[in-house]
Amino acid sequence: MKKDTLKISIIPIDNRPICYTLLSDILSQDKNIELYMPKRSALGSLNASADTDEIFDFVNNLPNVDIMIISLDTAAYGGLVSSRRCSESFSRIKERLLKFKEIIRKKAGKIYAFSSIMRISNNNINEEEKEYWAQWGKRIYEFSYYQHKSRREKSYNCVYNQIPEDILNDYLDTRKRNFEINKLYLDWVEDKTLDMLVFSKDDTGEYGLNVEEAELLDYEIKSRKLNALVKTGADEIPLTLLARALCKDEDIKINVEYTYPKSINKISRYEDISVKDCIEGQLSLAGCTISKDSDLTFLVNNFENAQGDWVLGDLTNRYENPLVLPEQNFFIADISNANGADNGFTEQLLLKKCPENLFGYCAYNTSANSAGCAILSAIVKFLAKKNGTYCDNAFKKLMFIRLLDDWAYQANVRKYIREAGNDFLKTLDEKTKDMKKFENKIANYLNFDYNNTYYSLPWNRSFEVEINVENI
Repeated sequence: MKKDTLKISIIPIDNRPICYTLLSDILSQDKNIELYMPKRSALGSLNASADTDEIFDFVNNLPNVDIMIISLDTAAYGGLVSSRRCSESFSRIKERLLKFKEIIRKKAGKIYAFSSIMRISNNNINEEEKEYWAQWGKRIYEFSYYQHKSRREKSYNCVYNQIPEDILNDYLDTRKRNFEINKLYLDWVEDKTLDMLVFSKDDTGEYGLNVEEAELLDYEIKSRKLNALVKTGADEIPLTLLARALCKDEDIKINVEYTYPKSINKISRYEDISVKDCIEGQLSLAGCTISKDSDLTFLVNNFENAQGDWVLGDLTNRYENPLVLPEQNFFIADISNANGADNGFTEQLLLKKCPENLFGYCAYNTSANSAGCAILSAIVKFLAKKNGTYCDNAFKKLMFIRLLDDWAYQANVRKYIREAGNDFLKTLDEKTKDMKKFENKIANYLNFDYNNTYYSLPWNRSFEVEINVENI
């Protein structure tokens, strides 16, 4: 007997393709899922905050849904980037959030939410920060690092007086406001407005005010016995939370295999936990059971010595061992390099036709990002096949875009876009013919028929590409 349509609403963290169109691409594998999201134009971007009035209207006009996944940064500040730049007071943001709280509690069977612990990037790039980061970013990072380190070790902090007082005060006031807002959400868990809350640590390290805040939030969660977590990661959190919501009445068992099993205790770039803890933590948050006796195998292409990084370009790894794929249904997170796929691994993967037992692939940005994306992709396909609502063409389209983005663009073509300086779009047009070569190879691997692909840079920078596929 056909199950009732599953209605899911998601309020993304911003309008990047990885936060918006990816969700639709993954969920399209299941013909029984009805997805509701705000208009993309209402969400935050690199240089603009979300239209919170339109977001609130969207929620007000929603039909009752089974599951709601909410970026609280969007409701509070207008998005992830805006959470670092927003100048509104704590009281103004709190007033808006209390209105939002009353709306959402009437709209969904289960509500899962996430909020970021404000990051501290170790550079002088102000693309996603306040203007003064261009001059003082590294100093603020050092101040943060040594403030926390000195408090933990009771040692002397020598950085304090190197940042202008007005800039330091503004930065600390913003952090304090965001931290107090995060503490406010704990009450939402306690009064059952939220069924689950995750605080995400984005671009983190061993010490820092963000790490200290994470510890304080974790202590509060445990002392109050709340259904909340502090988690390393960011963009993948809504994906993993959605996987958890879908697995609520299921017991999906996952066996994890690593290409370098002796290196699973090494730490990825941009993270503060081991590869093993990252992968197992994502599976745990997704509500899956790790077991040798499993429904799916999670193949993780990790790194032997240190994770490479396609953006920094100082080290990239290439898998040279023979690639042996699992015999049972499996999915892949390629985390050998941050910000793009391992060419050796992917080229071997594409040598033969796509096996019917492939349930997902991802290799974008951080290890946690790739893991969360791969997990949700696999769970949606697994449940759709189990329920007889699976759409194979949607799966092929999802894999087509992921391989074009994570492998073709991020690991191969993006470097030419970056070298072009500010003339990104012109260079992207010139490089589209290079993407066509990858398209043919990937389409042949997947046996995927399509008419055209269109490429754009939605935030007018080389970091992320948007790929639109026109189906036949």
